Amino acid sequence: MQTSSLDRAKQWASNAYFAEADRQEIQDLIDQEDHNEIEERFYKDLEFGTGGMRSVLGQGNNRINKYNIRKATHAVALEIKNTGEDNLRAAISYDSRRFSFEFAKEAASVFAANGIKAFIYKRLNPVSLVSFAIRHHKCQAGVMVTASHNPPDYNGFKVFWSDGAQVTPPNDSNIINHFNDIQDYSLIPHLDFEEGIKKGLIEWMGEETESLYYNTIKEKCLTPELCQERGRELNIIYTALHGTGLHCCTRALEQIGLTNIKTVPEQDRPDGNFPTVSSPNPENPEALSMAVALMKKEKGDLALGTDPDTDRVGVALQHEGQTHYLNGNQIGLLMLHYILVQLKEKNAIPSDPYFVKTIVTTELQTIVANAFGVATENTLTGFKWICGRMKEIEETHPEKNFIFGTEESFGYLNHDSVRDKDGVASIALLCELALYHKSRGFNLLQALDQIYEQYGFSSEELLSLNYYGKEGAEKISRIMDKFRHFEAQTLCGQEIASLADYQAQSIRHQNGDTTKLELPQSNVLGFTFASGNKLFLRPSGTEPKIKFYIMIQETEGSLQEKKAKASQLTAEFLTFLKAQAEEA
Repeated sequence: MQTSSLDRAKQWASNAYFAEADRQEIQDLIDQEDHNEIEERFYKDLEFGTGGMRSVLGQGNNRINKYNIRKATHAVALEIKNTGEDNLRAAISYDSRRFSFEFAKEAASVFAANGIKAFIYKRLNPVSLVSFAIRHHKCQAGVMVTASHNPPDYNGFKVFWSDGAQVTPPNDSNIINHFNDIQDYSLIPHLDFEEGIKKGLIEWMGEETESLYYNTIKEKCLTPELCQERGRELNIIYTALHGTGLHCCTRALEQIGLTNIKTVPEQDRPDGNFPTVSSPNPENPEALSMAVALMKKEKGDLALGTDPDTDRVGVALQHEGQTHYLNGNQIGLLMLHYILVQLKEKNAIPSDPYFVKTIVTTELQTIVANAFGVATENTLTGFKWICGRMKEIEETHPEKNFIFGTEESFGYLNHDSVRDKDGVASIALLCELALYHKSRGFNLLQALDQIYEQYGFSSEELLSLNYYGKEGAEKISRIMDKFRHFEAQTLCGQEIASLADYQAQSIRHQNGDTTKLELPQSNVLGFTFASGNKLFLRPSGTEPKIKFYIMIQETEGSLQEKKAKASQLTAEFLTFLKAQAEEA
């Protein structure tokens, strides 16, 4: 074990700035000679990832606790003050995780102590509502206390900038530098929360801000007459998975006329222990199991779930006696196609329309968009890049009009009053389009097949491999190095046409030529095969895992034959990639 980690642990345990119980937690590890745990907590300072930080709750430099929340908030405050603007403001929201409310108040106290007025919600609210509040209250920045869909022992701190989007360059790197420069926690300004309220430096937000947000969602309903007249025909099953979604999602649905909603009572109440699921991630079928059981019992048309901060949406439905779970690409495809069909029917597609997706999101969406005369903007993985591109276009090409934003990891945005993935608006849009298709005699799976028949078939699969702690981070680095220096002409039997290295910002082509990659630098690799298939690799910016994105296109045979061939090739890729990762 590195001596420096033990020294830092001893410093923490003896620092009178920390509460007695927080010092004792570390002293107990020292007394027990728990070298592994000491190493994990102190071998490095907590780092900012894509727009913020997440970690396991606990005391220590490399853990989420109120002291690191103060440190992170002060780093954001320093960057806010560097803008040189007057009337400095920041918005704050928080989810149902352990200590989220306490951490939100800590953030408000640090902002207030820096002379920055903090707007904080009276009740827990989703990511979309902090983004909306930033824009509505003309804040320079904002904070969401959340670890999204991570396991119960995690919490985190998500940073947003003045446009309501997750912080991007150069502000993100500046905040990181401020954070790293803070070596003494005791020097961080901090004002008692109640004192901040009395001085007008902290202000509660409530119904007024929330109502404006819900009005925005209502205005985006594309078939209001259908929803009001036949809304009860759609039998909706919904679970909040113990998060922030119950009030906001049911409110959004009911206000457009979709009132036939049944929820999973065991998962309604916000609870940071997430007692009924191993992980509150609606991307995983296991997390939706109780909603699916209720769907079967009540003969529901679809089961939906949102994660703790309600920015991701998962969907399941019954078809021919089987339960089907739509992936993020399929959900986004259904949404995009529905929006464009409805706008075209109303002759309402705006001039210079565009939609934004990430490089690992299905290219079939681009094909659909092209058919409606809508341009596609590709970004790096993460909604911070999608909304960052929206801001760039807004500033440089104000004549262009945003239609939709989507990423394969179950995130979607169909309006521009928020600049992050919006699970509340997505729930409303999904149920609206499900009602539309039901009124025509189809479920969502059948609607997907109609899109495949008209525009072609694609299949996408995500492989996530978890590697924890310091050793896990080193393992992930070895895997990336192995594929970055991949010299063979084929991979899993697929002829390699090019390898894009987003870290080196270059593309190496089969003929040996190298071309420049225009997107920002990022630790991502992208293989394009002669067949048109693709494979992307990237370490997660917020979780201890590496992700492999397998993207298959099949052009020959019937739809059933295309699906079978894609399934077989995907299985071969999964076997190959797992073996390669194991050897690294």
